[in-house]
Amino acid sequence: MKIIRTDPFKKDFGKLPDDIKRQTEKALKLLTTNPFHPFHPSLHIKKTKGEIMKGFSDIFEGRITKSYRFLCLIKSDVITLLRCGKHDDFF
Repeated sequence: MKIIRTDPFKKDFGKLPDDIKRQTEKALKLLTTNPFHPFHPSLHIKKTKGEIMKGFSDIFEGRITKSYRFLCLIKSDVITLLRCGKHDDFF
């Protein structure tokens, strides 16, 4: 599975506290751990409801920590990371 980081994701990632950056990297590694079930249960991957980001539909949310999330698009074997940050900033 290929992971693409968008510029907004990279910008968000740069603003995260160091411990959250480490946990984000750990969560992203879990995205590709099992080729038969690519989404590790601890990530709580789910499709978002409503319009989260203008111009994008079918956005998924994944858990970094209890308070932090990442947003992504999932198309066959490519995951495009859109944003990351505090849960309250997105929902």
